[in-house]
Amino acid sequence: MITDARVLRTGFVPREVEHRDAEVTHLTEILKPLIDGDPADTTLLLGPSGAGKTCLAKYTAEQLRQEVLDVEYQYVNCWQNFTEYRALYRLLDGLGTTVDIHRQSTPRDELYERLRNYDGPPCVVILDEADQLEDKSLLYHLHELPQFSMLLIANRERELFASADERLTSRLTGSERVRFDRYSADELVSIMDARVKWGLEEGVISQDQLATIADAAAGDARVALSILRTAARQAHQNYADEIADEAIETSMPEARAERHEKDVETLTPHQRTLYEIIEEHEEISPSDLYEEYKERIDDPKTDRTVRNYLSKMDQYDVIEAAGASRNRTYRSVSETFGNLEER
Repeated sequence: MITDARVLRTGFVPREVEHRDAEVTHLTEILKPLIDGDPADTTLLLGPSGAGKTCLAKYTAEQLRQEVLDVEYQYVNCWQNFTEYRALYRLLDGLGTTVDIHRQSTPRDELYERLRNYDGPPCVVILDEADQLEDKSLLYHLHELPQFSMLLIANRERELFASADERLTSRLTGSERVRFDRYSADELVSIMDARVKWGLEEGVISQDQLATIADAAAGDARVALSILRTAARQAHQNYADEIADEAIETSMPEARAERHEKDVETLTPHQRTLYEIIEEHEEISPSDLYEEYKERIDDPKTDRTVRNYLSKMDQYDVIEAAGASRNRTYRSVSETFGNLEER
């Protein structure tokens, strides 16, 4: 049944990006100076989770690299590499300049010196979840170096700038912006249909079944592809000739639970502590949550930073925020995967 498992993964970059023509054109124009050897403007890719920001950034950078021999691009996931040192090391490692570096003991200044001395082809640096960086100094340094052009991916602009100092904010305020909306149900069906044609045998799933998945995903391509992948995996393991409606229904909570678990695994230590506190309570207010967080952490972040953490976790369905700001509470979502209609 499964002919190419890669195309059903959320991180797969397709040969063509569906329903993002305007965004591809916009970003291609922004990166056009690289064709003549000039740096491109720093660009913010903004929008909700599952709207195609990462896929489009990688796709456009790869298209540019195919067109221009002397252009490089590097991708850094800042949720996984949330410290300045880890993100910097990951970037340099991708550029092949860390062979003689001891990751734990090499001073940060030496890493920055290597970044400044980079003399390879112009490089597009994709910093995914850039708002997760605990220290935004890397953005300032990259902005100052003409060898690098930055694509910063985030859900919301205000969270990206929340912990940035005035010096960095003043430089990034004039950045280009490419904004993304959630996919419609029809667009999700089209995206999944293309993946099905590449990755599954013909006739194993119907358009009506894809529409059912799209409705459950509520505009989030990550969720839609996770459900599709889980249903296909179940059918494949059962040696079925096609994906049954029952397999799709059972795959919905399973896919969400799997997605939830992966997102929880990527939380920073501070976010993980907040998550654990929320898990221990049926419901908790922001003030009580912050007080308990401060008791458990030796170096607690400010209330504002914690609010940004919670907002990010809510956007990714790691936790659930309910109520307006004054009456807001936070609660776990781990018990709600079976009730997709409410999500």
